Amino acid sequence: MTRVRKTPSKSVSIEDVARLAGVSITTVSRVINKFPSVKEKNKVMVMDAVKQLHFTPSIFAQRLATGKSNVIALVIPRYEGVFYSFYALELIRGIGTLCAVMKLDLLLHLTDSHSPLSIRGAGGIIFADIISNRPQLEEALAQGIPSVVINNYVDDLNVSCIAVDNVGGAEAAVNYLISLGHKKIAHITGDVITQAAAQRLEGYKKALKKNNIPIQKDYILNTDYSRGAARAAAEKIFKLADPPTAIFIGSDSMALEAMNVASEFGKKIPQDISIVGFDDNPSGLYGPVGLTTVRQPLIKMAEDSVKELSRLIADKKAKIKKVSLPTELVVRESCQPFSS
Repeated sequence: MTRVRKTPSKSVSIEDVARLAGVSITTVSRVINKFPSVKEKNKVMVMDAVKQLHFTPSIFAQRLATGKSNVIALVIPRYEGVFYSFYALELIRGIGTLCAVMKLDLLLHLTDSHSPLSIRGAGGIIFADIISNRPQLEEALAQGIPSVVINNYVDDLNVSCIAVDNVGGAEAAVNYLISLGHKKIAHITGDVITQAAAQRLEGYKKALKKNNIPIQKDYILNTDYSRGAARAAAEKIFKLADPPTAIFIGSDSMALEAMNVASEFGKKIPQDISIVGFDDNPSGLYGPVGLTTVRQPLIKMAEDSVKELSRLIADKKAKIKKVSLPTELVVRESCQPFSS
């Protein structure tokens, strides 16, 4: 009986390829990384050895050899419920889809905002907002790493940014409620530590002032964007001695929770209370009534960030861009004209 001797399984190295081809390791590296100066004879021998050994080059080795990287990092500030966030999931979907089209690898990095970034092999970084992690952005810029910030308009650093016109979107939402005859309009904010929530609050106040409607402090309730905080805020609003007739809410997720609270208090939407959200989360279509909301272009912001970062990686002397994308008011069934 003939016995077949099994070769011990091991990963094939570049040294194995060089040995079989009868050339130096440097020559193998040059062939793999497509240097034009390699002799045709050596190129044929190396490629033949690669085929025989089923050798797969190390991605990191290729990056070190060429000085180029097809990896981009997405840095998202870590917070509770990040993977339940419509905003975060839309950004990951938009960035990931375009990376696949452009044959880029995506490295997702959740940061606690205090630790230094450790992103080995990345050619550039997309920062999804800047929440207490500005030092990380400044560190990346100091090291000359191409960087783009999204969902935050950074006007005091030399960095490309793509943001959303939160002030304009909020102002349009409140103006719409005012056009329906509402004057008692409350606002449940997101976490005002974020630029988006602070700007939406600014837009709310701006609309009231332009229409000569007094700003009432007890009509403004700050939250952390969570549904639990939104519930507590809505309960406070419905318990007021002089409750509002309409509410502008900083996110659709919170608006849906406020709609649940309204139902528990025996209030009908929109007959007793008109509600406007912000995001255009598809779940807003499946509440008690269709939620009127402000659509922000999350997918466009995500895709544009990949294009911008690719431009900066290709030409590190390229001029930076600062962009504010417009929003759109989407009118559904959660609002109606005020009737005394």
